[in-house]
Amino acid sequence: MPHDARDSTPPNASAPDPHIVPAAYITADVPPIGGVIKQRPEDFLVEETPLYQPSGQGEHIYLFVEKRGLSTLEMVEIIARHFRVDRRAVGYAGMKDKPAITRQVVSVHVPGRKIEDFPSLEHDRVGVLWADYHTNKLRTGHLGGNRFSIRIRSVPATAALPAKRVLDRLERTGVPNRFGEQRFGHCANNHLVGRAILLGDPPGALDHLLAPCPDHPEQQPEGRALYAQGRFAEAIDAFPRSLRTERNALGMLARGVPPDRILARLDDRVRKFMLSAFQSAVFNAVLDARVLDGSFGTLRLGCIAHIHATRGQFHVTPDVFAEPDLADRAARLELSPTGPMWGVSMRRCDGASGDLERRCLEAAGVSTEDLDRYAARPASRGSHDIEGARRPLRVPVIAPQVEGGVDEHGSYVRVAFELERGAFATVVLREIMKPASGASIESEAG
Repeated sequence: MPHDARDSTPPNASAPDPHIVPAAYITADVPPIGGVIKQRPEDFLVEETPLYQPSGQGEHIYLFVEKRGLSTLEMVEIIARHFRVDRRAVGYAGMKDKPAITRQVVSVHVPGRKIEDFPSLEHDRVGVLWADYHTNKLRTGHLGGNRFSIRIRSVPATAALPAKRVLDRLERTGVPNRFGEQRFGHCANNHLVGRAILLGDPPGALDHLLAPCPDHPEQQPEGRALYAQGRFAEAIDAFPRSLRTERNALGMLARGVPPDRILARLDDRVRKFMLSAFQSAVFNAVLDARVLDGSFGTLRLGCIAHIHATRGQFHVTPDVFAEPDLADRAARLELSPTGPMWGVSMRRCDGASGDLERRCLEAAGVSTEDLDRYAARPASRGSHDIEGARRPLRVPVIAPQVEGGVDEHGSYVRVAFELERGAFATVVLREIMKPASGASIESEAG
């Protein structure tokens, strides 16, 4: 149900901070350069580094796709329509930015059919660079990393000098592996939708999805105000067509579908993404605490360590902790401590690290018992949604490059670097730009 207008407290009040803005920069001694990103798609280029190459045979067509100004899910819809398959037949390894030019591999399951059975994909914002075959569907995480090339605008070209100082430092220390603003949506509250789903609060989930955003009142103000007034049918057209989840939910509310049934009909990928956003907010809180106490790169007794070369993990037991080269391996960025993506199957830390992680979960309004209750639901809506995992607290910044320049749009600083899969370029950019607390680094045009 919409938030009760008689209650003056907005639905997002007392919400846990997603910790998008770091509590401290690890390059705080280097002056900020300011600026904005994503003024135009060609200023933000992303290309996947593949985990493996297609085998040349199989019933999945692999496409290397370049998209412009589209979200990954919007691209999936276009490809599914072109191949006349359900969107669940389309696989991808990672979500990519919308206001950008991105290149990524997509798989399409078309058993018994060949590439030549389909016409060329003609679309003004999607192009296919190559096509091949493979034996399995491409799934989330099936990529090695991403290479970024990003122009920071509204800065002098000479700002390349402090930008290089930051990247040189991050190449040595690694960058905090924070989840960036993309994970939390335009209202920065996807984690609140996820928490409400996790706690079995369908009306609360719909409020966070559809009600006015106190911290971002510019987001669909008319449609969200209409939702708060209970005018669901009118609200639909006030939301852009790209916000498919919001429009579908409003359509069901207008037909009198109760909130619990609306959430039950939520697209699996959307529901899991919202739950992941909640996990991400708790991870960011743990990371902030470890950055503040200087231990985000330190292996503590009882923690779970991450091996960057193999992506394996191991428990730092007393015997392991006593190994003479452990600290040196961490200093060389071979190993890093991990933080929690809370779930029922997640490996848990002991000692001080484990205590910190539980406190951050509870501060976000969820207990381990809440996780167990959610996981006890049917598999399609329970444990498979929130299995849990561990994520390194830092990642290497690989092969950084910096240059200053001027083009027809003005001066800029271009930075380029590679990150492991799942890491956010905006976290690196925040270390370089250091915006005022709470300020966006993205252009309004983006």
